[in-house]
Amino acid sequence: MLRPKLPDIPTPPTTTVTPQQTQAPTFSAGRTVTPYVGVGVGAVAAVAVVGIVLTALLAAVAVSAVSVAIAAVVLRSLLSSAHKR
Repeated sequence: MLRPKLPDIPTPPTTTVTPQQTQAPTFSAGRTVTPYVGVGVGAVAAVAVVGIVLTALLAAVAVSAVSVAIAAVVLRSLLSSAHKR
Protein backbone atom coordinates (compact mmCIF):
# COMPACT_ATOMS: atom_id res chain seq x y z
CA MET A 1 0.00 0.00 0.00
CA LEU A 2 2.59 2.55 1.09
CA ARG A 3 6.00 1.96 -0.34
CA PRO A 4 8.92 4.12 0.68
CA LYS A 5 10.76 5.77 -2.15
CA LEU A 6 14.53 5.41 -1.86
CA PRO A 7 16.61 8.41 -2.88
CA ASP A 8 18.73 8.16 -5.97
CA ILE A 9 22.40 7.47 -5.29
CA PRO A 10 24.52 10.20 -6.85
CA THR A 11 27.44 8.95 -8.90
CA PRO A 12 30.77 10.49 -7.97
CA PRO A 13 32.49 12.49 -10.69
CA THR A 14 35.21 10.60 -12.49
CA THR A 15 38.45 12.51 -12.28
CA THR A 16 41.93 11.19 -12.72
CA VAL A 17 44.30 11.92 -9.89
CA THR A 18 47.99 12.02 -10.65
CA PRO A 19 50.13 11.10 -7.64
CA GLN A 20 52.63 13.71 -6.59
CA GLN A 21 56.21 12.63 -6.44
CA THR A 22 57.91 13.56 -3.21
CA GLN A 23 61.45 12.98 -2.14
CA ALA A 24 62.24 11.01 0.98
CA PRO A 25 63.64 13.17 3.77
CA THR A 26 67.38 12.96 3.96
CA PHE A 27 69.11 12.69 7.30
CA SER A 28 72.23 14.59 8.09
CA ALA A 29 75.39 12.57 7.59
CA GLY A 30 76.57 12.97 11.18
CA ARG A 31 73.47 11.58 12.94
CA THR A 32 71.81 8.20 12.86
CA VAL A 33 68.32 7.11 13.87
CA THR A 34 69.38 4.29 16.20
CA PRO A 35 69.97 6.45 19.32
CA TYR A 36 66.37 7.64 19.16
CA VAL A 37 65.10 4.07 18.89
CA GLY A 38 67.23 3.08 21.89
CA VAL A 39 65.76 5.89 23.98
CA GLY A 40 62.23 4.72 23.15
CA VAL A 41 62.96 1.13 24.12
CA GLY A 42 64.62 2.26 27.34
CA ALA A 43 61.65 4.44 28.23
CA VAL A 44 59.22 1.59 27.64
CA ALA A 45 61.34 -0.75 29.76
CA ALA A 46 61.52 1.84 32.56
CA VAL A 47 57.75 2.32 32.56
CA ALA A 48 57.24 -1.45 32.65
CA VAL A 49 59.65 -1.86 35.58
CA VAL A 50 58.02 0.99 37.52
CA GLY A 51 54.59 -0.53 36.90
CA ILE A 52 55.72 -3.94 38.14
CA VAL A 53 57.32 -2.45 41.26
CA LEU A 54 54.24 -0.38 42.09
CA THR A 55 51.98 -3.39 41.62
CA ALA A 56 54.17 -5.47 43.91
CA LEU A 57 54.11 -2.74 46.56
CA LEU A 58 50.33 -2.48 46.33
CA ALA A 59 50.01 -6.26 46.75
CA ALA A 60 52.34 -6.17 49.78
CA VAL A 61 50.29 -3.41 51.42
CA ALA A 62 47.06 -5.32 50.77
CA VAL A 63 48.43 -8.54 52.28
CA SER A 64 49.73 -6.64 55.31
CA ALA A 65 46.38 -4.94 55.82
CA VAL A 66 44.52 -8.26 55.69
CA SER A 67 46.91 -9.88 58.15
CA VAL A 68 46.62 -6.95 60.58
CA ALA A 69 42.83 -7.10 60.34
CA ILE A 70 42.82 -10.84 61.08
CA ALA A 71 45.17 -10.35 64.04
CA ALA A 72 42.91 -7.58 65.39
CA VAL A 73 39.83 -9.81 65.17
CA VAL A 74 41.63 -12.68 66.93
CA LEU A 75 42.93 -10.42 69.70
CA ARG A 76 39.51 -8.84 70.15
CA SER A 77 37.96 -12.28 70.43
CA LEU A 78 40.54 -13.40 72.97
CA LEU A 79 40.16 -10.26 75.07
CA SER A 80 36.37 -10.36 75.05
CA SER A 81 36.31 -14.01 76.10
CA ALA A 82 38.77 -13.24 78.93
CA HIS A 83 36.49 -10.50 80.31
CA LYS A 84 33.48 -12.85 80.32
CA ARG A 85 35.16 -15.33 82.64
